[in-house]
Amino acid sequence: MPFPFQPDFALDALNTFGLPCVARRYGEILSASQLANLVRSGELNGDRVLVLGGGSNMLLPERFEGTVLRMAIPGRELIGSDDDHHFVRAGAGENWHAFVRWTLEMGWPGLENLSLIPGTVGAAPVQNIGAYGLEMYERFLVLEAVDLKSGSTVSFDFDSCHFGYRDSVFKQEAAGRFAICSVTFRLPKRWTPLTRYLDVSKELAARHIIDPSPLDVSDAIIAIRERKLPDPARIGNAGSFFKNPVVSAPHHEKLLATFPALPSYRQLDGSFKLAAGWLIEQAGWKGKALGPVGMYSEQALVMVNQGGARRADVEQLTEAVRREVDTRFGVKLEVEPERV
Repeated sequence: MPFPFQPDFALDALNTFGLPCVARRYGEILSASQLANLVRSGELNGDRVLVLGGGSNMLLPERFEGTVLRMAIPGRELIGSDDDHHFVRAGAGENWHAFVRWTLEMGWPGLENLSLIPGTVGAAPVQNIGAYGLEMYERFLVLEAVDLKSGSTVSFDFDSCHFGYRDSVFKQEAAGRFAICSVTFRLPKRWTPLTRYLDVSKELAARHIIDPSPLDVSDAIIAIRERKLPDPARIGNAGSFFKNPVVSAPHHEKLLATFPALPSYRQLDGSFKLAAGWLIEQAGWKGKALGPVGMYSEQALVMVNQGGARRADVEQLTEAVRREVDTRFGVKLEVEPERV
């Protein structure tokens, strides 16, 4: 029986930026075996394939001449534990935030700092999502994926994923080759709160919480993100649009001499990570629009669709912001969302 593809399928509602896009054909994947059988059938041979999760970290073209496979695999379960960790697995189609809250409600903390990040579980390793002092790789154990060329199921452990800052093997040499079907996390039994970020500690203090629980930390981060970031259901956006740039120590020292208020964070190799939102704001783009797209008035790091935006509009504003930041600070910003 042929796979039930839908032709000329509109993806407008399936990408959080709300960009208009029509896929030549579209299908939803509900299990790893279904995907493996589809690949082995040869129906994808020679076709360009886009694997879609929550559509929260990508920029789509107006037409995608290929096959879009939306990963909708459900499921979440505790698969084991040892003296130090709980091992929790989730299907690629699970909503990330709902999964995080479920782990906390079940008494398995460790992901609370990643609360309210949009997208799906399957997309989390691709981007190595992170926020407020935690990156996903710190809780990662293993994932299962289907090879889109052979249909075989492949396991990727920590070393195989080549995690970096908002990066992984799935954005580099393995890009487009595999579809992640499930992810297993290693959550600590001896939990300690990560509250070193000023926004988090201030929010907890405002709530008069001295000894926060995992749910307290999650609630605080949800409140912070809701204040700073627009809800994609109301204002189209792809979350943080630019990566926080990393500069050398000499470059950092030179910048500080001119801009002493520059937020920066020393890295293990001696370089410094800068706050891209601060750079963009200082360059005059916070709350400023170019056509139907602009940088959000509450957080300069977020580009928003003010209505009717197309991919070309996004690219035009992207280059204008990058050019201004480079001119003012000598820093080249990199786009975070995937350009399809």
